Amino acid sequence: MPFARRSRAAFLTVTAIVVAALPACASQTGSPATAQGTAQAISAADRKQGAEAHPQLLQEFGGAMTGPQAAYVETVGKNIAVQSGLSNARGDFTVTLLNSPVNNAFAIPGGYVYVTRQLAALMNNEAELAGVLGHEVGHVAARHAAKRQSTATRNSLLGALGTILSGAILGNSALGQLGQQIFSTGSQLLTLKYSRGQETEADNLGITYLQRAGYDPRAMSTVLQSLANQNALDASLKGTSNQVPEWASTHPDPASRVRAALTRAGSTPGRTNRDAFLAGINGVTYGDDPAQGIVDGSRFTHPGFRMAFQAPNGFYLVNGTRAVSIAGQSGKGELATATYSGNLSTYVKTVFAGLSSQQQLQPDSIQTTTVNGIPAAFGTARVNSGNGQVDVVVFAYEWGPQQAFHFSTISQAGQSGQFDSMFRSMRRISASEATAVKPRKLSVVTVRSGDTLQSLASRMAYTDKPMERFLVLNGLTSSSRLTAGQKVKLVVY
Repeated sequence: MPFARRSRAAFLTVTAIVVAALPACASQTGSPATAQGTAQAISAADRKQGAEAHPQLLQEFGGAMTGPQAAYVETVGKNIAVQSGLSNARGDFTVTLLNSPVNNAFAIPGGYVYVTRQLAALMNNEAELAGVLGHEVGHVAARHAAKRQSTATRNSLLGALGTILSGAILGNSALGQLGQQIFSTGSQLLTLKYSRGQETEADNLGITYLQRAGYDPRAMSTVLQSLANQNALDASLKGTSNQVPEWASTHPDPASRVRAALTRAGSTPGRTNRDAFLAGINGVTYGDDPAQGIVDGSRFTHPGFRMAFQAPNGFYLVNGTRAVSIAGQSGKGELATATYSGNLSTYVKTVFAGLSSQQQLQPDSIQTTTVNGIPAAFGTARVNSGNGQVDVVVFAYEWGPQQAFHFSTISQAGQSGQFDSMFRSMRRISASEATAVKPRKLSVVTVRSGDTLQSLASRMAYTDKPMERFLVLNGLTSSSRLTAGQKVKLVVY
């Protein structure tokens, strides 16, 4: 997380641009695209609105990657996008590999298609990559965005923002509607869920595009299975049964769609281009980019800001473009930054004032202290929510003459003390600690005689669940057999 200063106005600006891109779909005439039909061509209005949204989305999702991996993804994406009927010209599509450590993919009107490096790394062949990108293009071709936009416009922009953005962070928490306004992050701008029917239609369109391009259409089923396995692994790593990763929050229940996709694909043969795919993504950054900070278990370290803190026991961290989210069964929070004028008490009051549009939040009092030598200030407000009272805490740190950071947390009344250890763990790290923070990357290796699942998994750059991570990453099971010469993916430093 580069900790860009965030404000409600900024959220509204980005949301307005994204929503503005959606009506172009609704304005098109003709019946919706189906697996048998064709889509309406990209209009001039589509191109204009997509071009306006594109730089905002890049900012929200970590920026565009460059280099050979990005070029490879762009080639595959354009090849599959022209199968949609939106345009026969590859140049009409902009396909971007995003520098984001979450599993996500999406498309917007105007020919703009996106996939994160993390989701690309989960795939195991080119047909799977083409299937996911085709699925996203299918949502645009079928004008599903227009239906999502009509749902959003039933609320004010700000109200819709809270609803749209809160899903992955707050889930169905009983902490009340206040949290939906407090913990909305820019990286969740596109999280209105598609309906089951829309998902099925996009799956079917993706399969159709695969067939038209000569790919194995069964790849849609295998990549959905990998996503389901990754969802389960993420939940296990975080100690929760209901954690919903970003892609799954917008594309619900991949597990239930695996069999349907396999049935729809049939037995038509096609290419997978596995070797080309593995060569194309080899070396891509995996997990957090040190420039945005690193989450390692319950610890967050940002070498650029020389900062580190530890989440409380039972909580997990998710690093976003504009904030680090802290989540657990008994509370939620985030670390972010805002404009700092040099007065911590004023800063805390300003953060409180921006947390909710529904209530004017003010701390009962503001206390000043120091944390590991860092000037700090904090305040608490007890707020009535739809499910009882909750405690909201803002704990701020002065990081320099013109910079401050703050935690915002929400928990049931009387339980805010569970975050005290995290507040007190904030510290400046040394130059040597900052230098020691290294990125993880994907490494494609060739299985040698004598290699086993265990020996390869032991080379993964993780101490927690290395075997489970290795199996999910490669679409394998504990009973899979390796053969010499086979290529597999590892995550290494």
